[in-house]
Amino acid sequence: MYIVPEREIAGLLTRADAYRAVESVFASMARKSAYNFPVIREAIGHADALYGFKSGFDRDALTLGLKSGGYWPGNAAHGIPNHQSTVMLFDADTGRITAVIGGNLLTALRTAAASSVSIRHLARKDAKVLGMVGAGHQSTFQLRAALEQRPFEKVVAWNRNADKLAALATVAEEAGLPFDSVSPEALGAQADVIITIASASEPLLMKDWIKPGTHLACMGTDTKGKQEVDSALVAAARCFSDEIAQSTTIGECQHAVADGSIGPTDIVEIGAVINGADEGRRSDREITLFDGTGVGLQDLAVAASVLERAVERGVAVSVDF
Repeated sequence: MYIVPEREIAGLLTRADAYRAVESVFASMARKSAYNFPVIREAIGHADALYGFKSGFDRDALTLGLKSGGYWPGNAAHGIPNHQSTVMLFDADTGRITAVIGGNLLTALRTAAASSVSIRHLARKDAKVLGMVGAGHQSTFQLRAALEQRPFEKVVAWNRNADKLAALATVAEEAGLPFDSVSPEALGAQADVIITIASASEPLLMKDWIKPGTHLACMGTDTKGKQEVDSALVAAARCFSDEIAQSTTIGECQHAVADGSIGPTDIVEIGAVINGADEGRRSDREITLFDGTGVGLQDLAVAASVLERAVERGVAVSVDF
């Protein structure tokens, strides 16, 4: 089998690579040729950590495997990312393990790719202002990927601790765009596209703050109880997701489903839009919302891409197992 260390990932996967892999696997999911297995995600009762597994199988690509990892909130004090992940790939014909791949950067890139896929397929073509809610580790990945999808002219952002917005301001400056730190209400009033990437347990954005025609990519809710936006906003929007089953149970839509505002049939798989089976946005005044819960197949798709390049370039370590 092969080992691809975390240190090699940056040289093996570009944002464009991640985008293509994620868009392709979303399309496969909508065709029912790829499917995710049930997610396991638990508080382990130590170090305030959340730990779990995401896994799946893509029959077309014969990609089989899992991602193991979670969130350790105290890791920053040790100088390492709070999110820790490892991807394992297996031979679909025999079940033998084929690779162990560092998953930290992969997770950030595939999550950013998912929101950028939604922006490309659902945001208005004339979107000019990009709003960012949250300024954690993944936020800069989200911003860089989003800026490639529309000719944005300005970035506005909000975070509980405004000092942490400096990294986002630097990315905007690198892109030659003005950047403003604003209130959530002002962000909603200005932004044509909003990415939420916060770890929140109560709404950070309310329905009345969002203007018609906005596209929201809600990327931070991936566990039961988390919430980034008001359920009334979810109900007012046309909702899309990476996977409906996860969206209704651990994603942003879980709260609107629980209070009866929407049902599973009100949510469309983003892959159906990619495949042309669903029209996506229906008007310039419609609010669209992508519930990016993060599926195992995303991780497997980008990991398989990385493995191929790592072997070609001789940076994958081969070991007997």
